[in-house]
Amino acid sequence: MQNLLRLVSINFTLARFGLDEVILSMHFLRPLYLLGTINPFNWFRKTDLSQAQRLRLCIEALGPIFIKFGQMMATRRDLFGDEITDELEKLLDRVPPFPLQQARDIVERQLGMSIQQAFLHFDEKELASASIAQVYGAELHDGQRVIVKIVRPGIEALIRRDIDVLMMLAQMADRYWSEARRIKPIQIVREFETTIMNELDLMREAANASELRRHFESSPDLYVPFVHWDYCRSKVMVMERISGIPVLDIERLRAHDINFESLSRKGVEIFFTQVFRHNYFHADMHPGNIFVSTENPSDPKYIAVDFGIMGSLSTSDQRYLAENFVAFFNRDYRRVAELHVDSGWVDRHTRIDEFEAAIRSVCEPMFQRPLSEISFGQLLLRLFQTARSFNMEIQPQLLLLEKTFLHIEGIGRQLYPELDLWDTAKPFLERWLSEQLGMRALVKGMKKNLPFIAEHLPDLPRLAFKALDRISNDDLRVELRSRQIDELKSEIRRANRRNIRAIIGGSCVISASIIVGLDGIAPIMVGGWGLLVPLASAALLIPGLYLLLSSYYDGGER
Repeated sequence: MQNLLRLVSINFTLARFGLDEVILSMHFLRPLYLLGTINPFNWFRKTDLSQAQRLRLCIEALGPIFIKFGQMMATRRDLFGDEITDELEKLLDRVPPFPLQQARDIVERQLGMSIQQAFLHFDEKELASASIAQVYGAELHDGQRVIVKIVRPGIEALIRRDIDVLMMLAQMADRYWSEARRIKPIQIVREFETTIMNELDLMREAANASELRRHFESSPDLYVPFVHWDYCRSKVMVMERISGIPVLDIERLRAHDINFESLSRKGVEIFFTQVFRHNYFHADMHPGNIFVSTENPSDPKYIAVDFGIMGSLSTSDQRYLAENFVAFFNRDYRRVAELHVDSGWVDRHTRIDEFEAAIRSVCEPMFQRPLSEISFGQLLLRLFQTARSFNMEIQPQLLLLEKTFLHIEGIGRQLYPELDLWDTAKPFLERWLSEQLGMRALVKGMKKNLPFIAEHLPDLPRLAFKALDRISNDDLRVELRSRQIDELKSEIRRANRRNIRAIIGGSCVISASIIVGLDGIAPIMVGGWGLLVPLASAALLIPGLYLLLSSYYDGGER
């Protein structure tokens, strides 16, 4: 019931900000579109705000999860246009702040000391206010300038509420939607839940920042601020205050004569370095979290902040992704099709030649074109549409990577639209693959696994004997049969539950019919009691129909 009330609240918020078209565009609500048009409430609605402003205010009112989606939309001018993205950019660091006194109270409670004891100076005006946390400038007693990041009070309860709604919708989709097996909605929501709940723990974020700083400590391309561990707690984090220009403040970057071509190339190289060389990447690279140093305009350096969301891939996913990228760059679409089948992303019975032809029709038009004429957002949509006919399954572990890639594209498009992404990324990936698959990789792997091999080699004969003994005693087959029996028992229990619901539902419908049928035969009721017949029949009919339908759909029907 809580989730249903939240859904009603979301729809009411959309209507309150004049976004009825979003609600009424849903397929099952289209018959009510005319009612929305003739609704008298709409006749007197104030129109002094643009649709983009109403969209931004609505997203702010809906809470942190919706703000995250709004931040991603803010980087895609090619998909949403200038008016909407200009307004949604305010969601990056200009969300309505919570009061200063609340911020001070949280800091003092977390650190166990007063503001005066912890800091020589603490700003009264916040530097930034985002969906999850708020940032203030401060100065330590030794004179170091720092920023203090504070988690919003009560934010965890709001996030869990909306996660519950998303999970409810995902479970309904998994149960009734024929595409659920391929899209995996429940796994997607679980991945999103893990990601955003980790973002609420600032000790984890501080550890992420330290790890990324270690990877790029001597890099001329990316700078990561220093963490002051003595002042870090689960709801408060203190780190070095950086000085730079926001990455999308194009006018200021031009005023400092920043080399945009070098900057955009470095952005792509940093992304691929994090994903493939370090296997540890900043997964929240929206423009509000990226700055540019002005120390060397001809060879500019990025500065990253906000390390709440980090991603990594398995070794197999890394290799398959790199091989896919290189095959794409070489226009080897057959190899792309084979890799998708080999990795299990596409059904093994897929005809390689058909899948190859479908991929070629999507990707071929993109080559030898500058980034200004390429939209990876549209490419992904077309690839998903193409893969749908081949039963390609969504890979939840790759969602963070896809989101980061979309952010990189959106930023690169605005910095230097003429960037040739293929020319920048291909040499890097080819070099990485040669390191991973060549003789050097074999020697490196042997060195890495030598201690493990040396430790377990003496046990190998004993383990082999035990495995052969189990096979000879038929233990494996008995275990397999036991699992099959458990699955059969589970299916019988589900069938019994369906039958019980069907019997109760049918009884309710029949009882409602009897009540209506006896209305003219039973003694006539007077006064207010005359409403008893329709109320009683409705009270039985509605749950009866629900139980019948749920038993029908739970049986696997679509």
